[in-house]
Amino acid sequence: MSRLTRRSFLVTGIAAGAVASVPAAALADPGTATESAASLASRGLRSDPFMLGVASGDPDSDGFVIWTRLAPQPLAEDGLGGMPDRPFPVQWQVYGDAAGHRVVRRGVAMATTEWGHSVHVELDGLSSDREYWYRFKVGPYVSPMGRARTAPHVLSYGSGLAMAFVSCAQYEHGYFTSYRRLAEEHPDLVLHLGDYQYEYTKDTYTIPGGNVRDHEGPETETLANYRQRHAQYKADPDLQAAHAAAPWLVVWDDHEVDNNWADEVPEKPEVPQPNFLARREAAFRAYYENMPLRRGSIPRGIDMQLYRRVRWGRLATFHMLDTRQYRNDQGCGDGYRDCPEAVDPARSITGDAQERWLLDGFRQSRAQWDIIGQQVFFAQRDNNAGPAKITSQDAWDGYVASRQRITQGWVDAEVRNPVVLTGDVHAHWASDLKLDYDDPTTRTVGSELVASSITTGGDGRDSDPATHPFLTINPHLKFYNNQRGYVVTRIEREQLTADFKVLPQVTQAGAAAHTKATFVIEDRVPGVQQTYLRPLDPSAARTPEPTADQRIQETVDWETKRP
Repeated sequence: MSRLTRRSFLVTGIAAGAVASVPAAALADPGTATESAASLASRGLRSDPFMLGVASGDPDSDGFVIWTRLAPQPLAEDGLGGMPDRPFPVQWQVYGDAAGHRVVRRGVAMATTEWGHSVHVELDGLSSDREYWYRFKVGPYVSPMGRARTAPHVLSYGSGLAMAFVSCAQYEHGYFTSYRRLAEEHPDLVLHLGDYQYEYTKDTYTIPGGNVRDHEGPETETLANYRQRHAQYKADPDLQAAHAAAPWLVVWDDHEVDNNWADEVPEKPEVPQPNFLARREAAFRAYYENMPLRRGSIPRGIDMQLYRRVRWGRLATFHMLDTRQYRNDQGCGDGYRDCPEAVDPARSITGDAQERWLLDGFRQSRAQWDIIGQQVFFAQRDNNAGPAKITSQDAWDGYVASRQRITQGWVDAEVRNPVVLTGDVHAHWASDLKLDYDDPTTRTVGSELVASSITTGGDGRDSDPATHPFLTINPHLKFYNNQRGYVVTRIEREQLTADFKVLPQVTQAGAAAHTKATFVIEDRVPGVQQTYLRPLDPSAARTPEPTADQRIQETVDWETKRP
């Protein structure tokens, strides 16, 4: 049995960020009760506390984070999940086999009230480029088993990477079947690009025909609210399956706090909201408590370091961005506008420090693939065929100079294969990236892949991508589909292959997923190349296609997200 290393586990609560180790010999096997149920009941813990499952995240070449949060009653209104107001020691073990026979690490972390009884254990000293399994134990209660894995050695390309990415899971709009299907793909890594949970009270953000299930509690504004809402989502078995299947890299978008928030500005700044910064602080704290993040992301008041860089050996570098916390407020009242503020060179969606960090990362990168994991649409999307440019001010179109500096940055750094991954817009898209979108003859300098929502917007509709006017107005846009789903990629030295997975419905549970389209990005050939497109579903073909104006308005309404 390998000895514990200096980063063996993180104690969250007693002293956030403190590290401690426990001799392995002092710990019992998780199958053996070290404290009886009766003893735990006398201290207020009377039932299984692992109702929120387990998760791992932020892998590197010799370790990763493993996470759980104790909550025997996830929907408790006080946000404490039914846990007594006292610390509980949580045993953890990491295994070299799926059966849990070969223990390679073990220790104890304290789950405390201060941090929502969450546990974040950081591991290092493990072998590179291999699978591990893990679980937790409190008294006689044992958590489900989770699977994690380490990245290849920093000088190795490894044997390829199966990576999936997702976003936008509105609990009320459908069932999380996409998460279940994603788990069944057996990915090595999952990226969640924002809108992990939604802040609305029930019946505020509805779909045609009515929501299929309800949020518990009021709109999230307090720490108790956010903890309760995260717990409601985490209690979903399909989401638990996806977390247990592979390590995740997570970043937020807007709904983890408040729709379309920007830095210290709420969605509706014209309405006095003196408690918005307290709301932001509560949302950040709950986000950390409920995600498999390293100690570097422990929030400090209203600030939280979420942008970071994760390397998958020599094969890929993931630059995970935060386009909410540091942005200038959206221009011209937000929404789709012909907005002069969009081209103001002083405006930024990343903030100056994050922009410098990203450009420096491009200059230093020696990866085969540089992948930018971020929240909102990167390529230009003009919805007006005339001279006016009508674009979303919530996306990079609202920060044109910021986009130009970053695109020019990877061109100047001669980044080998820049790929932008995006969520937010509740539909699948694929596009070429340009330095000058107004001249379609200019060379392509990168690629963007956009994942549809897990549930947000309800079932959606299959359609012929070529009928969407956005693709005619913007020739660099190559694909569109308005069904729910996720994207599965296979990253190898020679190419990146992306399968756009869709489900025919999410308002009923259990649908099968299929590949709607496949795109390939070849090494040193920027831009997306379609290699497969599934024909239009015959049942969908019987429904008359909307007009071009209706399709544009549908897309605008879909993305505005304003109840």
